[in-house]
Amino acid sequence: MKFLDEAKIYLQSGAGGPGCVSFHREKFVEMGGPNGGDGGKGGDVIFECVKDLNTLIDFRYTQHFKAERGHHGQGRDRTGAGGKDIVVRVPVGTQVLDEDKETVLADFTVAGERVVFMRGGDGGFGNAHFKSSTNQAPRKFTPGWPGEERAVWLRLKLIADAGLVGLPNAGKSTFLAATTAAKPKIADYPFTTLHPNLGVVRSADNTEFVLADIPGLIEGAHEGHGLGTRFLGHVERTAVLLHIIDVTQDDVVAAYQTIRAELEAYGGGLADKAEIIALNKCEAMGPEMSADQAKQLQAVVGDQKIHQISAVSGEGVRDVLFALSAAIRAYRKEEEERETGYKPEVYSGPNADGQ
Repeated sequence: MKFLDEAKIYLQSGAGGPGCVSFHREKFVEMGGPNGGDGGKGGDVIFECVKDLNTLIDFRYTQHFKAERGHHGQGRDRTGAGGKDIVVRVPVGTQVLDEDKETVLADFTVAGERVVFMRGGDGGFGNAHFKSSTNQAPRKFTPGWPGEERAVWLRLKLIADAGLVGLPNAGKSTFLAATTAAKPKIADYPFTTLHPNLGVVRSADNTEFVLADIPGLIEGAHEGHGLGTRFLGHVERTAVLLHIIDVTQDDVVAAYQTIRAELEAYGGGLADKAEIIALNKCEAMGPEMSADQAKQLQAVVGDQKIHQISAVSGEGVRDVLFALSAAIRAYRKEEEERETGYKPEVYSGPNADGQ
């Protein structure tokens, strides 16, 4: 199935049905009076977030969504039937943007969310509505109110706990394949990954989290070089970033700084996220040369730990998964405290009085 994370669609809610002009006609009933019913309400445009979708590919073939128009009123004071709503089903993580592609109109992060995005028009009044003591035989009615119509953009941002970033051919897809059941394309040339991939990690500490792999970045990606920064939005919602660097390249410091510069240029809070650094392909360099590369990088990152791993042999991968799991738990705890406003007190031992 082809991956699609952006689509433009056109929405229109249903117009209300017109009212009816009718008069009561029955044998032996003189001047029965008006009995024209009101028109029915037009259908709404509803967005529904579902968990069994993971791409916007359906919107490549269907771009127009139109709710049903309300039915017209009828005699004998019968109100017209309401128009059927149109339900647009989107995957978890979808944002609805205005035509400027910047204004967020709706953001769906939980499966089961339903939002009435555009309301259908109200039905018009029949002539029975205008009956009064001074106007006992009105022939007036009103048409239904028109529905709304607009074009919007859908943008999918994958819901993942951790994201993989790095230069092309750093071994991100190999790491994803080694730690999850995902089967990304792996080859010995750059830009093997052309669209994001997701995998579920089951670490040794009995925790599970979702790992997202995005196509590699190069210098100038924020200016559109390579695949640009189009896919960086898929790691905006993550708790932590795993920065994978190829230890076999000549300058690991430049590789690290290139990715950090692109994250800062992109914005979206990516540069402020928790980061775990891993030097990959250490089996090709040997322990001594890998340690020398790690030492050069350590001088730049300061006290931050640098993991030396091999996604092929599994060396050091377990420690990285533990670090990712710990960072995700800390992030979730902070989110919970922020939402509830509750922060547990930390016991610091007895005070000066021994109490």
